Amino acid sequence: MHGKKGHFNSLRNQIFVGFVMVMLVVLLLAGISAYDRVGALLKSNAEKHIHQTAVQASGRLDALIAQVNSLTAQVADDSYVQRLLSDEKQGKSATFNQRQALLQIAGSYQSFINGAQSMEIYTTGYNRIFPMDDRSLDLRVERGWISLADEGKGRLVWAGSDPEDPGVLLAIRRINLLDHSFEHGGYVVVRMQRSFFQLNDSDGADGSQDSIMLLDGGGEVVTSNLEINLDPKAILNSGSVVQNGEESYIVVRQQSELTGWTLAVLTPLRETTEGVSILRTALLVSGMIGVVLFLVMSFFLSTMITRPLIRLMRAMRGAQPGAMKPNLMVSSTMEINELNDVYNQMVYRQNELTRVVHEKEVMQSRAELKALQSQINPHFLFNTLEAFYWSLEEKGDEEMARMVVAMSRLFRYIISSSQQDEWVTIADELEHAERYLRIMQMRLGERMQWEIQLSDEVRKVQIPKLLIQPLVENAILHGIESKLGPGKISVHVDASTGGDLVRIEVRDDGPGMDESRLQSVIHALHGGPVVSNKGTGVGMINVYRRLKLYFGSQLGEGCRLSITSKVGEGTIICFEIPKEAEGAHDS
Repeated sequence: MHGKKGHFNSLRNQIFVGFVMVMLVVLLLAGISAYDRVGALLKSNAEKHIHQTAVQASGRLDALIAQVNSLTAQVADDSYVQRLLSDEKQGKSATFNQRQALLQIAGSYQSFINGAQSMEIYTTGYNRIFPMDDRSLDLRVERGWISLADEGKGRLVWAGSDPEDPGVLLAIRRINLLDHSFEHGGYVVVRMQRSFFQLNDSDGADGSQDSIMLLDGGGEVVTSNLEINLDPKAILNSGSVVQNGEESYIVVRQQSELTGWTLAVLTPLRETTEGVSILRTALLVSGMIGVVLFLVMSFFLSTMITRPLIRLMRAMRGAQPGAMKPNLMVSSTMEINELNDVYNQMVYRQNELTRVVHEKEVMQSRAELKALQSQINPHFLFNTLEAFYWSLEEKGDEEMARMVVAMSRLFRYIISSSQQDEWVTIADELEHAERYLRIMQMRLGERMQWEIQLSDEVRKVQIPKLLIQPLVENAILHGIESKLGPGKISVHVDASTGGDLVRIEVRDDGPGMDESRLQSVIHALHGGPVVSNKGTGVGMINVYRRLKLYFGSQLGEGCRLSITSKVGEGTIICFEIPKEAEGAHDS
């Protein structure tokens, strides 16, 4: 399971999957955007086409209405009709022959319009003088339409369907008498066939016939070529889309200013989306082709990128410690070549480091062998001192025997192997100083006295080995030996006032130093020349440097070797160390 997961997580597969995912996201976003934009464009073009159709149909309708308006206007302004209605208004009823003459006039005007079925002329008293059946106008047309015609003062008013024939539409116009200051003279009514207003005589650009419905001001259908039944009020009051069952239609309305009629052009929504379906299919096909091509290109690209890395990985995997070989590969990619160069440099450095480490191991083995051999010398010295001690004991020279024992213990303390601790307790360090003082007392006799004071509070405090004994040696060398009479050395170790530090003081009552010599000694501690005329003069300098080494980072400016001296009174050397020293338990 882990092997399969590791194989899947290879760099080539990750690059391949990454490229494919990016490509799919890009294609998906581009496809959705193109589909939405083109779909919206197709729908917008369809609506523009439908609107153009509606404008053209409305223009044709206005032209037909203008023909009817012109026909009725010519009839109303005809001189014979004007004279006949003027006589009627003056109380002279038209004779049979006069009314018969109107038949020829009406027929001549009707011949200009194919859709005009007949015309009727009425007096102001609603009496019909043509045709000659004396039928009243208010029986033919509702009084509301007559009132609208009166208000129009000569404007043509469409009165809807003929009650006697639903296939005929009625239009009424008031006749104004031109010779009598446009007084009301009567009415002319024209009967128009509904087929006259059929506006679907032209096909669309795509070969499909437009669906047109013409509605009058009352919402009644004037004419329609729809094959389905749609509620006229729903068409008038709906938005741009009207629903009829599962079928949706795009509706574009155009209202005639001459009649107040509404022209509605309807197109099924599915016809406008046929191009979108074709676009969707084209996008899917092109997307699938793009996916296949991108898969192939992504595979080759990921292989081209990872092949040099695989070769480099195999070279690294086959490398053996101490015998690593550089990878002699040349790639066409700058980054791969750079990576290969870095690997080769690492190989050269690794081989060099391996060689150096091997040489150091050989040198360390030789050094350990020499160290083991050098351990024979101290053991020989200790065994020899032990032999001297037993020889002196047998001879009864106890003082010399004690001196030999003290020297043996002194050497054992000083000479330690690399495995022994560099840190000791203050009690051990003072015990070593006491052994040194005993040996020196054997040499100086009554001239030297000494005392060591150690508080129990600081007995177990850790201190670097041989940090106090050089100061004691310095006090003997420059203090007691330089004094004519007896002298005394005092070593005091106690906790400081704050309790966090240990104060160590070495005092002698020798001749002391003047200010000039004291400054020279202090200057030597800080790197100046050694001013001692006895011995090497490096013991105190060594102590000062070791103090800085061990406690400089912990004490800062407080890490110092304080020297106080007065001529004739002696010298005091003291320093302070922390109770808990850093690194005291790391050895």
